[in-house]
Amino acid sequence: MNERKTIDLEQGWDFMQKGITKLKNILEGLPEPQFSSEDYMMLYTTIYNMCTQKPPHDYSQQLYDKYREAFEEYITSTVLPSLREKHDEFMLRELVKRWLNHKVMVRWLSRFFHYLDRYFIARRSLPGLNEVGLSCFRDLVYQEINGKVRAAVISLIDQEREGEQIDRALLKNVLDIFVEIGMGQMDYYENDFEAEMLTDTGAYYSRKASSWILEDSCPDYMLKAEECLKREKDRVSHYLHFSSEPKLLEKVQNQLLSVYATQLLEKEHSGCHALLRDDKVEDLSRMYRLFSKIPRGLDPVSNIFKQHVTAEGTALVKQAEDAASNKKADKKDVVGLQEQVFVRKVIELHDKYLAYVNDCFMNHTLFHKALKEAFEIFCNKGVAGSSSAELLATFCDNILKKGGSEKLSDEAIEETLEKVVKLLAYISDKDLFAEFYRKKLARRLLFDKSANDEHERSILTKLKQQCGGQFTSKMEGMVTDLTLAKENQSNFEEYLNGNPHINPGIDLTVTVLTTGFWPSYKSFDLNLPLEMVKCVEVFREFYQTKTKHRKLTWIYSLGTCNINGKFDAKTTELIVTTYQASALLLFNSSDRLSYQEIVSQLNLSDDDVVRLLHSLSCAKYKILLKEPSTKTISPSDYFEFNSKFTDKMRRIKIPLPPVDEKKKVIEDVDKDRRYAIDASIVRIMKSRKVLGYQQLVMECVEQLGRMFKPDVKAIKKRIEDLITRDYLERDKDNANLFRYLA
Repeated sequence: MNERKTIDLEQGWDFMQKGITKLKNILEGLPEPQFSSEDYMMLYTTIYNMCTQKPPHDYSQQLYDKYREAFEEYITSTVLPSLREKHDEFMLRELVKRWLNHKVMVRWLSRFFHYLDRYFIARRSLPGLNEVGLSCFRDLVYQEINGKVRAAVISLIDQEREGEQIDRALLKNVLDIFVEIGMGQMDYYENDFEAEMLTDTGAYYSRKASSWILEDSCPDYMLKAEECLKREKDRVSHYLHFSSEPKLLEKVQNQLLSVYATQLLEKEHSGCHALLRDDKVEDLSRMYRLFSKIPRGLDPVSNIFKQHVTAEGTALVKQAEDAASNKKADKKDVVGLQEQVFVRKVIELHDKYLAYVNDCFMNHTLFHKALKEAFEIFCNKGVAGSSSAELLATFCDNILKKGGSEKLSDEAIEETLEKVVKLLAYISDKDLFAEFYRKKLARRLLFDKSANDEHERSILTKLKQQCGGQFTSKMEGMVTDLTLAKENQSNFEEYLNGNPHINPGIDLTVTVLTTGFWPSYKSFDLNLPLEMVKCVEVFREFYQTKTKHRKLTWIYSLGTCNINGKFDAKTTELIVTTYQASALLLFNSSDRLSYQEIVSQLNLSDDDVVRLLHSLSCAKYKILLKEPSTKTISPSDYFEFNSKFTDKMRRIKIPLPPVDEKKKVIEDVDKDRRYAIDASIVRIMKSRKVLGYQQLVMECVEQLGRMFKPDVKAIKKRIEDLITRDYLERDKDNANLFRYLA
């Protein structure tokens, strides 16, 4: 094998130089044939040979340097002069062309010199051929003109913002150079272009916003802002690098929204208040979309929302108050209806603004909180001496009882009950509602006034979900009791049929209830007429056959009776209460009785006797005649049976005005609250053993808050009471510290 001829540096480089010149000509667009594979192989082999000769003829280092010089020479002689003579858009186009050419040149030359990359560079950890090629352009071209390029690009962006057409593809290509020059790092793009572009954007929108805020209404301003943000987003997708999007939008939002947020929201005739007042749903949605993008931007919006809802609700309360006081002045008893209307309106208000929260404000928790706080403010104000707990309970009663003022379909009733339960969440005295509701439920169940069992059970299920099982356990017991009572009654009827000899000869229906579930009723030992005494005895015997250990307490105040009144004109059936019946039956044996005689024969309290005599002698139906014939009952009155009484109806119901139970309900609830506070304090102290006064009060309020807002004074009173009853003791040295006594 013959020895390979040594190539010296001069001779080898001359050959390479020819190849490089040919490449430059091709790039400059001069008539020059393309490289053939032979040309390529010859150039590659020359480098290969020059790098693999034995020292001192291994020219790797020299070739590595000459590779760099080839680029530097081309850039200095051709590229830079062509860029320096052009300006603005033309300069940008030239730059894009030169960069593309440079990349092609790097690709070809690095192939020719490829052998260096494989061994020489790898062994010495030098920058690779590709990197050397690109860094020549960076150091010589980019460093010189990036300032001019940046200014030209920013000026084009501003032109586009003003609505002119620009060559977006050109900008994309120019900005790609900023990215590619970084060779995987974004530093050049960020420092040499982006920072300045963001500053310019800020200044541009600051100028715009300062004039718009003076000229435009809030909705128009928001439309413009939204449009600007959309366009800037669009800009990113067309030519800016995607990493600029959050920074750019943040800049625009800051100038258009953050800076003018307060001014915008509080614009007199078109700000947030006005939009809520005029139900501008679309504008409110836009406001949410825009302000949700800026830090803490939604806080002022939700505050205004809360103020607005509170004001609307408070106006409803005032309206109801005025209506109620007008009615009182007219002495008409339509107060109940007014209150129905009030609750209806509150429900409508809640529907309306809940829809706003869900739709305009995208279900955002901040607005749910604002709605809740607003409703809590005015839902806990009473109307005309009735607390909202009572109003809600009355409202439910009206929907659920037969012949209530609300004529609704089943679906509508379900829906309304659902909404009432939602409102209950805002009321702090839930225990008061429960007590009023129970009282009214009892009347519905006992006097067969309930329109539909399904609805009764349905609202209890809803209340149970909202307030927990303890809240509804008694009410559920009442509904179940009634089903059991019906069974019991049919058993009683079977018992009578089986033993005809003991039949009292009067139809008797008895409802047996469980004491613990029902409201407490006054039970007097009314002296029953003989006919009724027999009935009671028969039932008692029947009940003894079923159970030996239960004691029956008769509550006559809730009973009703149908009796026949034999008047001169005709016999009329009277539907009366047990009390009224007992009073009337006294006149079977006496024609004329004094007030005192009636009291002693019935064994009732004066209040009750006055009420029932008034209903029989001074009201619509005068079954008894009274001397003297005045409108009030006094202890010196005398009564006699009015045989001349007549009425066109065959059956008449003689109402007995109910005792106003509101006071009693409130007293009962207060009593229950005392027990609840006691239990809560003992529970807390049992687990903590020693606790300071403030801490104890706080924990107690928190524990009981779901049912009612305990008054701090009441808690203090209960603590004192528990100390006297030896559940707790005060610390000897610190009066504000309590210990639990086991």
